[in-house]
Amino acid sequence: MTETPEKLSVRIGTPEDVHRMMDIALMATSENSFAAPNKMKLLQEIWAALNLRHGLVGIIGEPNEMIEGAVLLRIGQVWYSDEPILEEKAIFIHPDYRSAKGGRAARLCEFSKKASDELGIPLTIGVMSNERTAAKVRMYTRIMGPPSGAYWLYNTTTGGHGIAAPVAEKD
Repeated sequence: MTETPEKLSVRIGTPEDVHRMMDIALMATSENSFAAPNKMKLLQEIWAALNLRHGLVGIIGEPNEMIEGAVLLRIGQVWYSDEPILEEKAIFIHPDYRSAKGGRAARLCEFSKKASDELGIPLTIGVMSNERTAAKVRMYTRIMGPPSGAYWLYNTTTGGHGIAAPVAEKD
C-alpha cells in the first residue's frame, strides 16, 4: 500500500465487478447497517448501477482485483418531487486500505460530485455510522461544504442489525 495519491483513480464499475461489489457491500452492511441486509435487494441495486441503469458505481481498484473502495450512486426522487436526484447509497473503503495514502473516501466523494455535475442533478450524501462519525462529517464538510441537517436512529445503532445498544463515538 505504497501507492501515491497521483496514481489512485476512480473508475466506473461494470457488470464484471458484481461479485467483488457484493463482497464489499456485505462488509459495508456488516459494519454500518442498522437492519439485516437482504442480499437480493443489494444485488438488484448494485447490478442496476453496474449496468448504468438509473445509477453508477465508482470503484477504486483495477478490474478483476480487490476493490479498495466504492461508492454506489442511484438516480431517484425525493418523496415530494418528480425531479431526479443522485443519491449516494453507500460509500465504503475496504478495511485493508483505510490507513493507506491516497484519501480514498475523499476521492470517492469527489467522484460523486463530478457525477452530479455531469448529470446536472443534485447529489445527496449522508453519514450513517456510529464509528468515527465526527471524522467522517469533517471530511464531508471539507469536500461538500456545510451539512444540511442531521440524522438520528432511535432504538438501534449502526453495525448492530437492529439491536439497540449504546455505542460511544470513537474518533
